[in-house]
Amino acid sequence: MSWFESLILGLVQGLTEFLPISSSAHLRLTAAFAGWHDPGAAFTAITQIGTEAAVLIYFRKDIARIISTWFRSLFTKALRSEQDAKMGWLVIVGSLPIGVLGLLFKDQIEGPARDLRLTATTLIVMGLILGFADWLASRDEQGGRHRVVHQRKTLKELGVKDGLIFGACQAMALIPGVSRSGATISGGLLLGFTREAAARYSFLLAIPAVLASGAFEIKDVIESPGHITWGPTIFATVIAFFVGYAVIAWFMKFISTKSFMPFVIYRILLGIVLFALIGAGVLSPHAGESGS
Repeated sequence: MSWFESLILGLVQGLTEFLPISSSAHLRLTAAFAGWHDPGAAFTAITQIGTEAAVLIYFRKDIARIISTWFRSLFTKALRSEQDAKMGWLVIVGSLPIGVLGLLFKDQIEGPARDLRLTATTLIVMGLILGFADWLASRDEQGGRHRVVHQRKTLKELGVKDGLIFGACQAMALIPGVSRSGATISGGLLLGFTREAAARYSFLLAIPAVLASGAFEIKDVIESPGHITWGPTIFATVIAFFVGYAVIAWFMKFISTKSFMPFVIYRILLGIVLFALIGAGVLSPHAGESGS
């Protein structure tokens, strides 16, 4: 991987990680359209550490409060009913599905799941799901036929069952094209949570999953050197951090007043274009992969 490739891929990672359009799909597609080799699951997981560092800094006060209260609640019974203590457990519970499925299907995730036809399918299908979830949220906020506004849930109402469903949605993002934020936010909206609550829990939930995934990939790369170019990869990770931080700040303001429909339309159009290019023979479904 050249330094120029790492610059572009770092920018792509930072720009797309927190938007409901799938960063893994865009990294894969950027390489395919540019004629570069697929950066691979290891590169994606490591550069995601950069964007996750942006989450740690942006939500640093929330995270510090949650960790502190959760840890103290282990020894102080009175603190166990505190919202921050509960949130600590809910992040742990919600992280279980992606941890289990990530380990069980590691080979498939790094191989067959990177087929561009599957990416195109997930872009469209998840786009439709996000669109439906967003429509439900808009209907509740604006009122239905009789103009009755339905109150959506906040994170104070998040329970263990909700956490597991959020976690199952996050696990779907193991497939390129799904989008971690898109899947978890869609799940949250379908469960009746506000856009801001769904997005905030989505970002918090991603922290242990992304950091653990990055750590495992770093371990594998160290044990089997030659599968990744460290200099450009670290450079891309740093770029992803700075761009990712700016995107988080913008996205949290955007969702407080705007609909997700622009992202829905973008996903569907991109999926259709991708299918058209593959069908016309312009792009191979395995473009960029080793041996293709």
